[in-house]
Amino acid sequence: MLSPDQVLATMRERVHHPASSRELLQLLEIPRDERTAFKRHLKALVASGALIEVRGHRFGLPEKMDLYVGRLQTHPAGYGFVTPERPLEAGAGDVYIAGPLISDAMNGDRVVVRIEKIKEGGRVEGRVIRILERANESLVGRYDRDEAGMGYVVPFDRRILMDVAVPPGQEGGASPGEMVIVELTRWPTANRGAAGRVAEVLGDIDAPGVDTEIIIRKWGIPDAHSPQAVAEAIRLGTAVSERDTRGRTDFRGVPTVTIDGEHARDFDDAITIERLPSDRFRLGVHIADVSHYVREGSALDREAYERGTSVYFPERAVHMFPAELATGLCSLNPHVDRLVQSCVMEVDRRGEVVRADGHDGVIHSSERMTYTEVNGILAERDPDLLRRHAPLVPMFEQMHELFQILNDARRRRGSIDFDLNEAEIVVDEGGSVEAIIALQRNVAHRIIEEFMLLANETVASHLETNGAPALYRVHEEPDVLKVARFEEFISGFGYSLGAPLTALRPRHFQKLLDRIHGRPEEKPIAFLMLRTMQKARYAPEDLGHFGLAATSYTHFTSPIRRYPDLVVHRALRALRHGSLTDEVREDWSEDLPETARHASEMERRADDAERELLQWKKVKFMADKVGDEFEGYVIGVAAFGLFVELVEHFVEGLVHVSTMADDYYRYLEDAHILRGENTHKAYRLGDTVQVQVVRVDLDARRIDLGLVEILEQVRAGARGPRRSRARQKEQAAGRKRKQKPRPGRRRAR
Repeated sequence: MLSPDQVLATMRERVHHPASSRELLQLLEIPRDERTAFKRHLKALVASGALIEVRGHRFGLPEKMDLYVGRLQTHPAGYGFVTPERPLEAGAGDVYIAGPLISDAMNGDRVVVRIEKIKEGGRVEGRVIRILERANESLVGRYDRDEAGMGYVVPFDRRILMDVAVPPGQEGGASPGEMVIVELTRWPTANRGAAGRVAEVLGDIDAPGVDTEIIIRKWGIPDAHSPQAVAEAIRLGTAVSERDTRGRTDFRGVPTVTIDGEHARDFDDAITIERLPSDRFRLGVHIADVSHYVREGSALDREAYERGTSVYFPERAVHMFPAELATGLCSLNPHVDRLVQSCVMEVDRRGEVVRADGHDGVIHSSERMTYTEVNGILAERDPDLLRRHAPLVPMFEQMHELFQILNDARRRRGSIDFDLNEAEIVVDEGGSVEAIIALQRNVAHRIIEEFMLLANETVASHLETNGAPALYRVHEEPDVLKVARFEEFISGFGYSLGAPLTALRPRHFQKLLDRIHGRPEEKPIAFLMLRTMQKARYAPEDLGHFGLAATSYTHFTSPIRRYPDLVVHRALRALRHGSLTDEVREDWSEDLPETARHASEMERRADDAERELLQWKKVKFMADKVGDEFEGYVIGVAAFGLFVELVEHFVEGLVHVSTMADDYYRYLEDAHILRGENTHKAYRLGDTVQVQVVRVDLDARRIDLGLVEILEQVRAGARGPRRSRARQKEQAAGRKRKQKPRPGRRRAR
């Protein structure tokens, strides 16, 4: 019997027109007893988009009909783009879909598009002709009623371009203005809009925790674990049994520590270290052995696969596994036995791993340390910490020494180190932002990061050498065209990568970062360099990691919170136990491409959700700062304005070109500049600017800024000279002191 892939291959070879199922049966010579299965294959191929069913119930190959399958991403302005699943034959990139040609599709839907125009410059335009798969069966939004009393929900996601009608009796107890989950009961068509019923009321948008719930629901992140998964986790118990430790390497007599953040609740990595007589180091990276407990196909495994990763929000985390596992049996808590998979490496003075062994192990963590404590011991030599942790201090000092060796070795080979300040928000008990500060990476962070990198590389090399089917963390070389634009941009600052575009290695980028360190242009160049790089992803092939200058790399160190790490642990276990049969290899090799694609997609979803909630909280934090002035720097330039990040609060806002009313500004794309036609004044990526908060749009979650120098010029032209804001406040205070109200007389309001 032909498989679906063979059906496609045979159709490409023998069938040269859209054909009915009867024709296909004859042309492909399908035996009578296989015809039912063949028709099932046809339906599956149409559902996947590999075949297209056209008028007359005929089946054709999409590539022969200028048809493409992909996900629709709509824009709040009404148009959209489809990212094709196979590369476009003409033009490049995505397919632009004008508003009227989106048809009944909604943001995120998997659709079939027909190519209709190819514009100058290669822009491809098309129309949606079929919806293969709906992205959402429910939406989060604000419930309201119109003047006639009819209910409707305004989607929170502004890319959903239509409201959802809620018929009488379907409002689920919601009051106007409350945030709700609406379950779609009718999809939109050309003649009528979408309809639905309120399935859940989340509450007032400003109530504590509601913003997190909204983001979780908007991105479709599973929150509560199923009763089956929780029951499985509970059955595993809370302690390591003696039976589980049999046959394992016993590391319980070796001093072992975990080093994490103050608020961490799940500990998936622990460290042991000793100096050998040969002046080498033996470094043990011990990772929670989740694969011992979570079997393939179990409820726990199915849920972990679906989630792909844990998601971390400012107020709480959405864990990949139930708490009984994530913070219980699989968390390397102090002073209790825990099962681990261990990568024990012998490292010489040049940072080379001269020997490495993998183990099914058992540890007994001596102490749960924090980054702050270890930094206090190593960098600040805090007397109290040195006294309290005296037995472990030599261990931390050895860690620091090995870190320096490994970091120097990684820098010698050209690994790129983006040391950009990240923002950390401080929230109160109600979830409101108290402050936004720079996230400091101290020496303890860097030690653990370096050790995890080494373990990931060592494990990847082991898997590759032994030909084990596994997932790798892949970071490919940057696109040559992007690098050419980057080279053109940095040449304006007098810099160059110093190598032909086709012969660039990671060290060329790192050398540039070293040269610009501490200079005013450091941030814009580093940001643009980051955008020039490809996005890291998961793949079943070991394609190396460009940014780390590593020939082999995987994710081994966090199976509690990342599904690909669990896949890697299973591959390691199969190698150690000799259970990697030909049949297992074949099964895994078939499944891994889809697992890699799904894991990469779930990682992007988590990143997008975390980023959106962070931006929303930043916008709310700035709501009472309209009119205030701040220093910022330009982190993005577009035809419609400048993106500026405030130095003080790490908050991003937009200076729209319409507020730059002192001239007509033209966008120079390659140079990342907006330049005035008459004044020749230029604003470029990386410029430091003084801005004023003009408007905070809580609905759009956007901060509108204005350039102070232009605002002052425009206002001066309209009303005469403008006093500075500080001067206005000073004079207003003076008037208050002089004009105290008389007794018995009311103050004017």
